[in-house]
Amino acid sequence: MEVIFEYHDVTASEALEAFTREQLNKLGDKYQFVHRADVFFKLENTSSDQTGKISGVRLSMPGPRMFAESSSDDFHASLKKAISEVEQQLRKKKEKMQSHH
Repeated sequence: MEVIFEYHDVTASEALEAFTREQLNKLGDKYQFVHRADVFFKLENTSSDQTGKISGVRLSMPGPRMFAESSSDDFHASLKKAISEVEQQLRKKKEKMQSHH
């Protein structure tokens, strides 16, 4: 799976990219039809200590793309939540695909 990173007002991080690839590779092993992931990291001005570090994941595959975004006080946490949300969408898509066969 090809992974493309975009940073908005955030310094690129090799450790964060390695963590992201590890998480997405697990997803790619389960859902082979996913061929590309665009991952976004951005900072948001917020008055809360619990949010502000936003991670977004957009997956490309045959059919419509899937997207999820999450905000947390930590990029690793928001990324895990976004990947979890997009995995739920994939699970539903896979179930639909299997029920049509």
